[in-house]
Amino acid sequence: MRKNKIFIACDTTSVKKVKKIITNSKNSNINFGYKFGLEFLNSKNGRKFVSKLKNKITFGDYKLADIPNTCASAIKAVKDLKLNYITIHISSGLKALKVAKKFAGKTKLIGVTILTSLDNKSLKEIGFDKNVKQLVVDQAKLANKAKLDAIVCSPHEIKLVRKVFKREIITPGIRFREDKKIDQKRVMTPKQAFQNGATALVIGRSITNGNIKKNIEKIVKELK
Repeated sequence: MRKNKIFIACDTTSVKKVKKIITNSKNSNINFGYKFGLEFLNSKNGRKFVSKLKNKITFGDYKLADIPNTCASAIKAVKDLKLNYITIHISSGLKALKVAKKFAGKTKLIGVTILTSLDNKSLKEIGFDKNVKQLVVDQAKLANKAKLDAIVCSPHEIKLVRKVFKREIITPGIRFREDKKIDQKRVMTPKQAFQNGATALVIGRSITNGNIKKNIEKIVKELK
């Protein structure tokens, strides 16, 4: 039976905390990977730690968003980290996506759609005429055209994305029912997201806050 894949968001500047997360997330029921965002990767010792991390699934959440040449240069600059995944905003445009994909090599390139912290009201404030679902579908089509390896989208858009993108769908915005949404608006529980068709989840505070082992046991129980 294929194990569920979950990336734990290591949102901290503390190497000690990341080591604790990795040590306490050894679980035979779930295939864990580790997502490192700008906070950790830009910290004094974070980049060095990731460069030496072995035999773990690593996800560099850089969320690149720039002109094609800059995106390509940024990917070349982190080649030494030998990341399994790296993110780029689909809104960077088709040319940037294609160039980034070319330079990513064996690293899987993930296209980021509309952030889970945004809703239709937020998009209107930014200046978009389309709603979240319309934009995400358009972005998924662009990611498919650029032959990206995966897409990041809210669990609410998985089924729509799956119609136009057949590769990996990685889903943030995961919370238990009793959790506060905090800074995310389009959320679901782990079970709901997998049922909707996610190939992997990104979970941060619901695992890393409090007792990590007990939080993971809670997820395993829900997914049975």
